[in-house]
Amino acid sequence: MNRHDPEGAVAEAAKAYSNWGRWGADDVLGTLNFLDAAKRREGAALVRRGVSFSLAQRFDMDGPQKGWRRRTNPVHTMLDTGTDAALGNQGFPHGIGGADDVIAMPLQCSTQWDGLGHIFDHGRAWNGRAAEQVVTSDGDLVTGIEHMAPYVAGRGVLLDVGRVLGTDGELPDGFAITEEHLTATAEAHGVTVGRGDLVVVRTGQLTRARREGWGDYAGGAAPGLSFTTAGWLHRTEIAAVATDTWGFEVRPNEFEHAFQPLHQVAIPNMGLLIGEMWDPDALAEDCAHDGVHEFWLTAAPLPITGAVGSPVNPVAVK
Repeated sequence: MNRHDPEGAVAEAAKAYSNWGRWGADDVLGTLNFLDAAKRREGAALVRRGVSFSLAQRFDMDGPQKGWRRRTNPVHTMLDTGTDAALGNQGFPHGIGGADDVIAMPLQCSTQWDGLGHIFDHGRAWNGRAAEQVVTSDGDLVTGIEHMAPYVAGRGVLLDVGRVLGTDGELPDGFAITEEHLTATAEAHGVTVGRGDLVVVRTGQLTRARREGWGDYAGGAAPGLSFTTAGWLHRTEIAAVATDTWGFEVRPNEFEHAFQPLHQVAIPNMGLLIGEMWDPDALAEDCAHDGVHEFWLTAAPLPITGAVGSPVNPVAVK
């Protein structure tokens, strides 16, 4: 990998790991095609204890966003309250009252999926389509994340790289997780990773942010996947991957003058579903305790028509 030539490295990886045409010219699911009915049955069979874990951060105004790319934390506003009900301002009969609320937020401000229309490569979207014909001011007209809503449920695998390779369960910012690190972690956990899996990679950065404050969690330096893992992501035929960091891949990126080059390969060329800002800490503690790092995982995006990303509340059940 020539760290001085991100353009060349991206082009080479995009060609080597492209899934364009693999599921036909009209495909809108990308690697979710690997997650079939048999894989869901396999995942469902992993539910033994019935214990469940939410892998979502809270959606509130105390979140990590600082305004980059106009991303803000959620703004929650009450439309009707108990005060309105007590004062009789709601106009309902026989003493009934209620509360109602609204939320305004960027779809990618907290725990979320990156949809297939989120990133382009030289003006090309997933499956080789022209970006300007896919995503317009009306939204993603082709691969809107609503298409994925029924399908993101199956066998989940936790790779707790922070606990296996880090100090006190945490990797330092700028730590590039390689294929060798992922393989070593899977071996340490006694799990395999393969076709149709939903992989959750824990770095421990979110744990550190909770302890020390958000700082530059949103957009700053972070541990994450190395650009060199593109081959592993492609070869394993996983359905999706998510991390506990803002940007999924290591930051600063491994090239000079680069911005999220692994995204550029993985989303528009590979068709890979990527999750960011997940919270696997409670699940990781349980996995460390019982030694079981596979589970049923359901993580459906909200079916927001034409969206290029979506909030999600992933739920792991063991």
